[in-house]
Parts: sequence; structure tokens; C-alpha cells
Amino acid sequence: MSYHQITSEERYRLSALRRQGLGNPQIARMLRRHRSTIWREVRRNAHPTDGRYKVEKAIERASGRRRRARSQPRFRPGQLERVWRLLRRCWSPEQIAGHLGASGALSISHETIYRHIWRDLRLGGELYRYLRCAMKQRRKRYGTYERRGRRAGKRMIEKRPRRVAERRQLGHWEIDTVLGKSSKHCIVSLVERKSGYLQIGKLTARTKEQTSAATIELIRRHPHLFQTITADNGTEFHG
Repeated sequence: MSYHQITSEERYRLSALRRQGLGNPQIARMLRRHRSTIWREVRRNAHPTDGRYKVEKAIERASGRRRRARSQPRFRPGQLERVWRLLRRCWSPEQIAGHLGASGALSISHETIYRHIWRDLRLGGELYRYLRCAMKQRRKRYGTYERRGRRAGKRMIEKRPRRVAERRQLGHWEIDTVLGKSSKHCIVSLVERKSGYLQIGKLTARTKEQTSAATIELIRRHPHLFQTITADNGTEFHG
């Protein structure tokens, strides 16, 4: 999937909608952006004291970040090796970024770590196998709308049992598929809702047959830990 920077026109519309009293979820739907994109835009570019979102200042701040990002050197292989050593010890990208930043060893965001992992996956690497934490941050970000089919007569997620929604018991999982940027690689992920424990399987195509086979294989690793699985209504989960 690709990320397109929010445009100046969208910023003007965002500002106008906020003045009308609309919240971020409503604005996201009207701009056809993911709500996290709108939330991040407001958090980054609103006034730090009064929280007001002014378009001119937002554009100025965004342009400044892009200039600083372009001026920063790329990471050297030796620096990234420190990241991979921690990843292989089952640290999450969030933990790695926080630890290296706090110790002064390396300033790197967890998003950058994820991008390197996906790039490694596209090249046939297996760094993704060491991911253990939920990838909610990576899921359908940047306003990319799904083009896959949707299931007719779908059940809304709000209808699932309360015991699942409350995250008080182990054994309730969420399943999703993540498509690589080139659309040639795909993984299926199972995340246990209470603990955040993650299992990942690799697919060569996002089909219901491959998704089903990979899911069964993941369940067989810990069959006693599964009570329910919640999926979205993508066609790979039909049948």
C-alpha cells in the first residue's frame, strides 16, 4: 500500500470541518482518509497551547519536517544491526525505538523499523517472523481504501460478545491480512486481544484458500488458547 501526504486542499477542508464542530472520525470519512491520518495531522500541526488548527501554520510545520527529514543521513548497516539484534530477542519495534532513543544509542522511530521489515519481506527476508506485538499501527494506515470485495450481510464488530470486547480473558483473537507495498507479498496476522501476542503466517496470494490454510496452521501451534476469532469482512475471510 502507498502513502500520500495530506494535501493543502485537504488541510483547508479539515480546518473548515473542525470549525463546524465535526470530530476526527467524521472528518476522516468526508476526506476519505483513515481516522489515524486525521488524528496525526491535528496532533502534529495544531497550536501546542490552545489546540487550534490553522492551515497556514500546519503547512509550514509539515514543510519544515519534510526538509529536516531529507537532510538527515540514512542509517548505516551497523546501526540497523543493533535494531535487528533486539528484534531477534523478540522485542517489539516500539520497545526497540524507545530503548535505543532513551539510551542515546540511535534515534529511530518504530514506523521506520516497520518499513525496513516490510522492505526485507519484499526481498524475501524473514525479519517479520520476529514480530510479536500487534500491528494495529500498520493496518490500513494512510487512508488507503480496500479494493477487495466485501461480504454481503456482514455482522458489525459491535455485535461481538461483551467478554470479547472487554479484553479480560485470554483466547480472543483478531485476524487480519497485510499486503506489501508491491502487492506481491502478504501476511496473515493473529493477535490475542488481552496479551497482544502476535502470530504471523506468510501468503503468496490473499485468497480465502491460502488464508484459511495459514490460519489453521497458526491455530495448531496453540489450540488451547483459542476461544474466538474476530475478522473484518474481507473476501479472504469468506466461507
